[in-house]
Amino acid sequence: MKTIQKTTMKLAVLAWAAAACAAQAGTLVINTDASDPAPKAAWEAMAKGFMAANPDVTVKINTFDHEGFKTSIRNFLSANPPDIVTWYAGNRMAPFVNAGLFEDVSDVWTKENLGTQLKSAASSMTINGKQWGVPYTYYQWGIYYRKDIFAKNNIAVPKDWKELLAASARLKAAGVTPFAIGTKALWPTGGWFDYLNMRVNGYEFHMDLTAGKVPYTDRRVQEVFDRWDELTKPGYFLANHASYDWQDAVPAFVKGEAAMYLMGNFAVDPFKKGGLSEAQLGFMQFPKINNVPMAEDAPTDTIHIPAKAKNKADARRFLAYVASAKVQTEVNAILGQLPVNKDATRPSDTYLKDGFTMLSNAYALGQFYDRDAPAEMAKAGMEGFQRYMVKPESRKEVLERLEQVRQRVYK
Repeated sequence: MKTIQKTTMKLAVLAWAAAACAAQAGTLVINTDASDPAPKAAWEAMAKGFMAANPDVTVKINTFDHEGFKTSIRNFLSANPPDIVTWYAGNRMAPFVNAGLFEDVSDVWTKENLGTQLKSAASSMTINGKQWGVPYTYYQWGIYYRKDIFAKNNIAVPKDWKELLAASARLKAAGVTPFAIGTKALWPTGGWFDYLNMRVNGYEFHMDLTAGKVPYTDRRVQEVFDRWDELTKPGYFLANHASYDWQDAVPAFVKGEAAMYLMGNFAVDPFKKGGLSEAQLGFMQFPKINNVPMAEDAPTDTIHIPAKAKNKADARRFLAYVASAKVQTEVNAILGQLPVNKDATRPSDTYLKDGFTMLSNAYALGQFYDRDAPAEMAKAGMEGFQRYMVKPESRKEVLERLEQVRQRVYK
């Protein structure tokens, strides 16, 4: 009889222990648009690593194609939210924050000291003094230039606007187009506008403008175009650029017909495949114009906790995990991009190494014009920028048109 009682008690204890383990175990549901090979592999690695470090949690990843994700995110955040969702920093996350669909994760930032570790991206993750997600990867924009052409023409790397204009004038006189560009797909014009505006007026003004708080006819926007005039009117951009995609302009740069190219780091691969060596290809920060803190364009991928998520406790653990220097080092080695955590291991690639240093010390990060501005405004803006670059005399008409669009889009 005692044996039966002991056996019954033992089974009860085991059942209680099993129930306790089941209660502690959790499923973490992640919705992402990481459908391309490298991002998909990176997310699989993150999930595997997190589960190894947290064996009480099972990670389930739902992967959407890019366009499907963009059209469905608001619906699933409202109706059937996951525990983690991927998105973007800056003004792109603002509508979801303002609609109450993203969770305030300032507690994670405080606990993990992310304000220091993720310092360069802190501004773009902050709205109303609170943090709403964690960045895990980005890449730099800047000016790629021909070291050999600079050396041949006795040109030092420009550090400010005056030096950039002087270098451009010398190149033009030597029969070399200063800047390669292809604007058929419009978005490269956004990079130029971003940098000119952030260097003339600063990051905060740029964010206010792309958030619809400033008229495009404002005198400060006019000053941006005053500086742009100093490049467009002397013919410092590749001729007929509106008929080229950005890749179509690469041969002019590779052949030495153009000496500089403002572009994202993804352009390095086609530059090298075109035949350029590291001895020929350099990278520099977009030069200083006015006395404002130096912000950079660095499109940043982020993770967020939906406000209606079911498993917020494990989601917070996941944010802390992904924010760590070790994980960001490993993930970005797969992505071929840059870790945001300043304590991550520096990449060995020459251009990523330069980008890591630049972005780690940046005042703040823009997300690129077509991410920071709403879709309708971004489309009209880049159409206007292209028209202006082709016909600088259309500037007044272009800005008045953009102001009409701004008033409609942000009403």
